[in-house]
This record gives sequence, structure tokens and C-alpha cells, in this order.
Amino acid sequence: MSSVTQFKNPEHLLIAILNYRTPDETIDCLRSLVDQVQAIPGTHVVVADNDSGDDSVEKIGAAIEREGWSDWATLMPLDRNGGYAFGNNAIFRTSLESDNPPPYFLLLNPDTQVRAGAVRALLDFLERNPKAGIAGSSFETQEGNVYHLAFRFPSLWSEMNDGFRLGIVSKLLSDFVVARNLSEEECEVDWLCGASLMIRREVFETAGLMDDDYFLYYEETDFCLSVKKAGWSCWYVPQSRVMHIGGKSTGVLVENVRSRLPQYWFESRRRYFVKNHGLLYTAAADALWIMGFSLWKIRQTIQHLPNEDPPQMLGDFILNSVFFRGGLPKTSS
Repeated sequence: MSSVTQFKNPEHLLIAILNYRTPDETIDCLRSLVDQVQAIPGTHVVVADNDSGDDSVEKIGAAIEREGWSDWATLMPLDRNGGYAFGNNAIFRTSLESDNPPPYFLLLNPDTQVRAGAVRALLDFLERNPKAGIAGSSFETQEGNVYHLAFRFPSLWSEMNDGFRLGIVSKLLSDFVVARNLSEEECEVDWLCGASLMIRREVFETAGLMDDDYFLYYEETDFCLSVKKAGWSCWYVPQSRVMHIGGKSTGVLVENVRSRLPQYWFESRRRYFVKNHGLLYTAAADALWIMGFSLWKIRQTIQHLPNEDPPQMLGDFILNSVFFRGGLPKTSS
């Protein structure tokens, strides 16, 4: 990891943005933060570049200088791409190991643009609720369509539902479905999208950082579970609104067309289940998903239903299940 150039540890809030080959989106994200940084004294933004290997460092660095953002924004190049958790943890560790780390940290994706008051809404919520460890935003698309979404922790029953995709099964297992469609009301949830999460410093001190051995996917799910086990709550705060493009760095969804899921998605899923539930539980979850998805594909063919699944999903899932891959994988590069 490269050393941080002129790292300015903030008094109140550190905003962490991890770039990987999305310099234009990262610059737009920084631009959306200008008013909010000015409105919250003691805030600093650190952009880590996950060894993009393109012109990201040059473009982002030039924008910070050109736009006059250097008083509140720092560029932090990393010497390897160790994944999402690795890159963000590099920022967090540097700050936490300082003499006076800030009380709050905001995890913000580069393909986001914060709307007016979004950062302040999360900060105010955590300051009003000392037992809340994490607060997360609501999101909107580039077209302005709002989606109120948070999540339950994945389980044996959610894997069964995801595989079968049958109305009666989903109805019976409605309390276990991972995605939760929410309203405009604040509420406690299991976990939230890592695209905009504010974290209290004490959470890192009691629950630790994100697990570096996830390369991409499931790391925020695993982190929120660790936070809950440490006695903190996680809250959805819809008054904080963020535009999120999604999938820009990964290429999993390009122009609404799904590509084949990468190897690291399956490894992250397997790591989450084995780490948190054990090998036998994971084997049961894998078996239920495989059985349910196989029946779904038969029903899809017979009823001529549209195929919106990633290519080769069933075969890839089977080959990456615990039956072929065994137990806990190490997914960081």
C-alpha cells in the first residue's frame, strides 16, 4: 500500500471513497459533496484508488487540484487491488491508528451522488441515537426513481426462496426474503447497501473492520452481522437520499443486460455462509438452492417464461458450492 500524501485526519467525519477504474464517476461524486462538506466542519474525504491501472489517479488528482478541493479531499493510491473491503479498510486503518480519529466514518461508493442534506441526515441520526452503530441511505436511480431498500441476513430459508421462485414458497417464507421494500420511515434493519453507510468509530473498536478476505460482494452483509453481534444496531434512514448507478466497477450489469457472475461472487457467498453458519448449514443451503433453481429452470422452459438469470448460473453455482469447493475460501488477491 502506498503511503498517504498529506492525509488530513478530520475532527468530525471521514468520508471514504474507493475508486476502481471509475474516475469520471468519482469526480462527479466529489462534486456532489462540496456543499455538504462545507456544511459540516471537520469533514475530510479520502479517495483510495485500488490500483486501477488506468488514468484514474491522474484524472482524480488533477480534478482535486483544479476544482480547489485539496483542503478537504485527499487521493490515496494503493499498490494492489485487494478488493472492496481491503481498499476501504486501508483508509479506515490509517485514520483509526492516528492520535485522534474522528467519531464518524462514511462509506461512499464512487458511482454515487449525494443529494442535498444526505450526509447531515445520517450524522444527525447517529448523534441522536447513541446505540445505533450504522446508518444507511435510501437511493434513487439516474432517472430519479426512488427505491427504499434494505435487507435481512441471508439464511437457509432465503436460499430456498431464491432458488424455487414460486409464489406459494415466497409467501410462506416472506419473513426470510432478503430484500425488504421499506417506506419513508426510519427503521432498524439487518444490513444495508454499502454504497452509503455511516459508521460510528466505536463500531470498529468493538466489531473490527470489514473482512479483507472478501474480494467483492457480501462484505457489508458480513460486517453488519459482526456489528450486530457486538451489540450495535443498524438503521435505514430514508431522509438521506443518494443517487446510485450500481455495477459500474464490476460490469455484472451493463445496460440492463446481465453478464455471467464472476468467480469472486460465488466465493464471497460461500465464505459468508461457512464463516457465519458452518459447513453443514452451508451444504443444506446449497442443496436447497440447487434443487429449487433446477425446478425453476424446468418450469421456465415449460411455461416459456423470460430468462433473466446470469448466463451459466446453475452450472457455476454447483461447481462453486461446498460440494465441489469445500469450506472457507480466501478470496482476497
